Amino acid sequence: MTEDLFGGLPETPVPAAAPAARPARGKSVQAPPPDPALLALAERLPAGLHLGTSSWSYGGWNGLVYQGEYSDSLLSRKGLAAYSQHPLLRAAGIDRGFYAPIPLADYVAYAAQVPAHFRFLTKAPASICDPWLRTAEGAGRLANASFLNAEIAARDFIGPATAGLGEKCGPLLFQLSPLGAMAADGAGFLARLDAFLGALPALDAGANPHACYAVELRDASLLTPRFIKLLRAHGVRFCLSARERMPPAERQLPAQALMDEGMPGPLVLRWMLHAGFAYEQAESRYAPFDRLLDEDPHTRAVIAEQVVRTLRAGQPAYVIVSNKAEGCAPLSCVRLAEAIAERLARD
Repeated sequence: MTEDLFGGLPETPVPAAAPAARPARGKSVQAPPPDPALLALAERLPAGLHLGTSSWSYGGWNGLVYQGEYSDSLLSRKGLAAYSQHPLLRAAGIDRGFYAPIPLADYVAYAAQVPAHFRFLTKAPASICDPWLRTAEGAGRLANASFLNAEIAARDFIGPATAGLGEKCGPLLFQLSPLGAMAADGAGFLARLDAFLGALPALDAGANPHACYAVELRDASLLTPRFIKLLRAHGVRFCLSARERMPPAERQLPAQALMDEGMPGPLVLRWMLHAGFAYEQAESRYAPFDRLLDEDPHTRAVIAEQVVRTLRAGQPAYVIVSNKAEGCAPLSCVRLAEAIAERLARD
């Protein structure tokens, strides 16, 4: 019988913050003029809150994060300096690492574009996190022999990320793909995960003082007390994720509470997808990601409460938001920051 924490699984448009600018010329990326309201809001937030978006290369953020019309390719390479000037965006998710290992030089270039207080959440490659070798359509056909291989993880992911990002390295995330038939053997999966986590190299607190390992599931049946206790035993954080295939954020709070019982640690949270949407649906509905189309105040409130609990425990909170959560990740971050600031001000 599954040791489940949960039991069963049970439009208001917002205009862009500024008008579009003329198409940008040259190779540099510019940020909009400072917004006094956002600067004032940022002053109300503790330094331990690292709020950011899942990737940063979206031309639709013109007037919100960037001032000018830029290609997604240019933003991917050179947009971070402008992105990090946004008063609320103190973190970013490096999503491209899931699709292929990132060279050390690219991590170095990312770190060079952002200030000292900035943190990155980096994703391990699918070659480590996906149990299946998949077709172009995403179907798993063959078992992946590299799945949860600690030696490959150290070589292709942990080593380059920690060396390149240095003190700006935050959570190192193993986002596990849907396990399919493997999820039915919970004990077998936990044994394999136990061996993997036990073989990961220890993180250097001197070179990477803010780094931590984290694991994100895509199979709700595996989110059990045994799973959380296994993570605790290895000093690895649970990544609470608001997305498809997982229970709503509030149903994952017991797992987070068990994670922190007696030994609170950093919050690693990703708000990825609006409830009821498939990824492709959200992508189509929300592009070019320049406004909020489907606000989700309930999930926002759940996240804000958990962030405040974490900050009050003296721990940092890393919260990464996707465009697919409400339509525009930077605007979702503004709304979330407002909710967090309001709760902090109550005491």
